[in-house]
Amino acid sequence: MSGKVDMVLVIGAQNSSNCNRLREVAESLGVDAYLINGPSEIHTEWIKPGYRVGVTSGASTPEILVDEVVKSLTPLKITVIPGVEENISFRLPEELR
Repeated sequence: MSGKVDMVLVIGAQNSSNCNRLREVAESLGVDAYLINGPSEIHTEWIKPGYRVGVTSGASTPEILVDEVVKSLTPLKITVIPGVEENISFRLPEELR
């Protein structure tokens, strides 16, 4: 996604290594990237006119947060580009079942 956007919003916890890595990868490719917990943390000055904004999230980020962030961007005239839908589940370790 980083090659197709001007900025990436990574949704997730500040202490999540997964979320921080997503942000770091975007930045390493020359894309502005911000790690946020939700739409209230988006600063309007981040989004310059004509910017293409990518939205991604950490593995454990609730889908509702992603939906809220996308919804908050809607007034900015967005186009949603479908990504890969992941439906991966993991079995709990034996001792936790």
